[in-house]
Amino acid sequence: MFKFQGDRNSLLKDLAVRVSQVWSSFDSARESEPEVSNQTLSILSEDLPRSGRGETLTLSQAVDILDQSTAQSRPRFFAYIGSSGLEMGAVADFLASSYDINLAVDSKAATLLERQAARWIGQFIGYDDNAKGLFTSGGTISNITALAAARTKRFPNARKEGVRDRVAIYCSQEAHYSNIRAVELLGFGSEAIRSIEIDQNRRMKMEDFEAAIKDDIANGVVPLAVIASSGTTLTGAVDPLDAIADICEKYGIWFHVDGAYGAPAAGTAKAEDLFKGLSRADSVTIDAHKWLFVPKACSIVLMKNYEPLVRTFSHNEAYMPHDNDEPNAVDITLEYSRPVRALKMWMGFAAHGADEFEAAITANLELADLTYDLAKNSDDFRVLPNRPQLSIVPIQYTPAGMKDASGLNRRIYEEILEDGRIYLSPATIDSEIWLRPCYTNFRTTSADVDALFEVIRDLGQRLAPEFS
Repeated sequence: MFKFQGDRNSLLKDLAVRVSQVWSSFDSARESEPEVSNQTLSILSEDLPRSGRGETLTLSQAVDILDQSTAQSRPRFFAYIGSSGLEMGAVADFLASSYDINLAVDSKAATLLERQAARWIGQFIGYDDNAKGLFTSGGTISNITALAAARTKRFPNARKEGVRDRVAIYCSQEAHYSNIRAVELLGFGSEAIRSIEIDQNRRMKMEDFEAAIKDDIANGVVPLAVIASSGTTLTGAVDPLDAIADICEKYGIWFHVDGAYGAPAAGTAKAEDLFKGLSRADSVTIDAHKWLFVPKACSIVLMKNYEPLVRTFSHNEAYMPHDNDEPNAVDITLEYSRPVRALKMWMGFAAHGADEFEAAITANLELADLTYDLAKNSDDFRVLPNRPQLSIVPIQYTPAGMKDASGLNRRIYEEILEDGRIYLSPATIDSEIWLRPCYTNFRTTSADVDALFEVIRDLGQRLAPEFS
């Protein structure tokens, strides 16, 4: 069954050549994104094959299909919050899939590796030198996991009885939607969300946060948790973590930091001051497949001990062995079958060292500063009043005589998608449309920033008369 039509060594040699070509193609930008070819469309419209095509042809077709897809690993992918496909991470994925270890139960060395990788991330961001953590498929699952633990701490019998009290969960107006989804899925209802006003730096206002808590307590509502953003998706704002920690301690509220995007910047000398108070959090989410550069999917939720997770998820299943005092992974996470996602982060740190990661994140921060300065000092661009806190830099193309900047920038975005030289996403900020470059790729350089402005101006000058 499943015998190779050729032989393993030939396939591996072919794979090595093709992967080397792929990696090399990511080192510099393409002039444009290729269209999906007719041949590829034909392949992807075929019915289920009853006989195999063979390994060589299948590999060739797969590479062609992926090469005609939008890849975030390219240096001029400025949209969203991308990953950049660290090569050691790709090697780790190949190894993890080849061994196909299941981390539902103790898997000996692989289990120890996951614990070490979690501890390393905790040390890197200054959270806790002995942090406990588990790797999940993404920030949504990590945030759900943390809020489920918060629920158990406040309502120890919630697993059996549910939650009968009205609760409140606090976050800024610009917190990521995955947190609202987590609140909904945990049965609290979206009405439990308290969306707190933001200040001029787009950070949660502390006076409004505490006022909302007092109001809830007066009305018989239980203040359950706060979700602090350390890097909002819209502008990269970092909430005042230390002040939030003070209020959480005062009222006995679970302090969760959604650092899916921004928390790795806490490991840099350039940005560490923004994250004062991070070490006081009850839980922290980080997507390593964002600003720790490894391929998707690799998120982690960190805590200082496993107890809240054990009380939230553990079951004494007869078929799950419990050979030591450490909990099985299945007892501290939503998932049962779980791959060794931590391997890519472990291999990244082991191969390159923490200093290399700090340098790469710092370089992205500097590109954000460069973008802000170039736009601010140009007559035909507009920026927000405050410098970027992290690596997201909203800008607007606003040449002289412009009457509808939002309309123009929306059209520029649409043309960018067709043009293919760069990839950029828009953002709606205070009801206006901005262009939103985000730097989370270690391959991106100042030359790519120059290309960003060149493309925007090139397209914008042609479109501007429609909106003047």
